[in-house]
Amino acid sequence: MIAIPKIMNLEPNNHSMIEILDEPSKFFSFYNRPVKNIIPSKEITILEVYQLIKSNRYQRQTEALRAMTDKKAAQAYKAEQFDYITPSGTFTKRNANSLILHSNLMVLDFDDLDDVLGLKKALIVDEYFEPDLLFVSPSSNGLKLVTTIDLEVGSHLDWFMAIAEYTRTTYHLGIDPSGKDVCRCCFLPFDEDVFINPIYLTSSFTQSFNLNSHENN
Repeated sequence: MIAIPKIMNLEPNNHSMIEILDEPSKFFSFYNRPVKNIIPSKEITILEVYQLIKSNRYQRQTEALRAMTDKKAAQAYKAEQFDYITPSGTFTKRNANSLILHSNLMVLDFDDLDDVLGLKKALIVDEYFEPDLLFVSPSSNGLKLVTTIDLEVGSHLDWFMAIAEYTRTTYHLGIDPSGKDVCRCCFLPFDEDVFINPIYLTSSFTQSFNLNSHENN
């Protein structure tokens, strides 16, 4: 959960927004590489995303990318070799006008960090953040945070601006401005230590999904 009192007029509490919104599936659109492909191949749940990132599915690509020293070549490789999702919802194609259903989630990118693991630990216990999913970026020097937002309180853009202000004042860090776009894509890397909110691993949630349904392709 994120609550930004000065901007969104919310107070921190002990109730999970995941439970409040009652949307355990958190469906996204999944896109096969390359990134220029904007037509999704299927819908995927946050549990399936967690399993993909934790598995060795993207280990080869991730290790190859991190071994590159040429930034331009690395960007081109990432665009060609990594599958991706749109965490903020399902789409007929990846653009804002083609949104089918918002997931009540937002992805935030923290780039060029000096202490990736230190920030990860801080975000997990933050008073206002409640990460749904948190993992190291494909390049290894950043973090990707997927977190729940409440669209009854504010719009996608409202939440982004509020969160950006909060992270600036609390952590003295900026976040990638592309997060304001509802169709923002998120590449899927390998991270065996990916964090998922424990609520998704409870029996009442896991029984609703076939966690081995994703086909390797």
